[in-house]
Amino acid sequence: MRYLPASEEDIRHMLAAAGLERVEDLFSSIPPDLRAKDLDSPDGLSELELARRFLSRSRRNVSSTCRPCFLGAGAYAHHIPSPVDHVLLRTEFYTAYTPYQPETSQGTLQSIYEFQTMMADLTGMDYANASLYDGASATAEAALMAWRARKGGRILVARSLHPAYREVLATYVRHLGIDIVEIPFGTDGRLDLDALGEDTCDGASALLVGQPNFFGIVEDPAAIAERLPGKKPPLLTAVVSEALSLAALRAPGSAGADIVAGDARSFGLPLGYGGPYLGFIASKKPFLRQLPGRICGETTDTEGRRGYVLTLSTREQHIRREKATSNICTNQGLCMLAATVYLSLTGRRGLAELARQNLSKAEYLKERLVEKGCEPVFTGPTFNEFAVRPRNRDGVSQALRDANILGGYDLANAYPELEGAILLAATELVSRSDCDRLADILGGAS
Repeated sequence: MRYLPASEEDIRHMLAAAGLERVEDLFSSIPPDLRAKDLDSPDGLSELELARRFLSRSRRNVSSTCRPCFLGAGAYAHHIPSPVDHVLLRTEFYTAYTPYQPETSQGTLQSIYEFQTMMADLTGMDYANASLYDGASATAEAALMAWRARKGGRILVARSLHPAYREVLATYVRHLGIDIVEIPFGTDGRLDLDALGEDTCDGASALLVGQPNFFGIVEDPAAIAERLPGKKPPLLTAVVSEALSLAALRAPGSAGADIVAGDARSFGLPLGYGGPYLGFIASKKPFLRQLPGRICGETTDTEGRRGYVLTLSTREQHIRREKATSNICTNQGLCMLAATVYLSLTGRRGLAELARQNLSKAEYLKERLVEKGCEPVFTGPTFNEFAVRPRNRDGVSQALRDANILGGYDLANAYPELEGAILLAATELVSRSDCDRLADILGGAS
């Protein structure tokens, strides 16, 4: 990272332009208890000395690659084949940006075209875009897409949808006068179909449902679509936070969904503190013009040679200005390329096998936990994630730390009524022995 020094006068001018008094005001949105208080570095260190100091401190960290990780909740640990990074580090890709000049951007355009093709195939949709920042922003953009297509109306959102996605959606529509109505979940963890009455659905533009939902429960889009009443029901939007599930479950498009949005980070991107992620939206043909993002197409030139072009760019404010469907202008080119390389390497059969491994690991862990006296929270079918109540919560956190295990997500953070329940995910990176150790701890064994 480059260091650009600024004088005291420069800082004063910048703060005045931003309407702030102190540099600390830039970080007011960060809770005080989460801000770094003191880096414990003496004054007057040279750059080399400071670099050595931070390197020595970093060695105290325990590498997450060596720790069994059962965290999920929208961020899933998967193996990344080494060729993915190798391709990403090639300079023609690493420095590429928006391909406005097709004659000099054929490689980038082809990778976008391939990504769109594979995502459309996985989701069962006619078109897929490239691309959005993450699953949360993709969800919000999909809701607005349905809102425009239906020319207004409130948005129905499953309460079992990822809490962060719901929060981002609420932020997006806060100043648009769009009402959000939450639909509850039942004892099985699935959407409560009885709540989809005419009074609720009449005039609604969209229904957003997680697939699988935040609890790892596999929804039934076909059953949901059948229950949506009226001649003009809300557009059913399936939201996918674990993209690998698309290789195991029926494609949402063939099960009745009109739009599919979500995050494809599981395809070749590492876990990080907030990113990078890879949002996507796919849709049926009637809603193409409302799709935010770029659409790349394949064509031939005057000599019959295959080529790729930027076919549709409906969101760009530099082209459509106030009529743009979205003002997010950066396509996630590098992240999209990682997913394209990953999917190409893994292939259709490899992706299906990987999904089976994730499903099997999670089912094995669930069975071991039940044997130890732990209670699953919901009865619905799950993919690679599920909610469970440990037999004894006392000392569990410390026991997990002592065992060097990254445990589950505390559901009480977002669902107070699920106090005492945790969300666990099992991917191909955990072994059976890891599952056994976790079951012993959550089951209260020594």
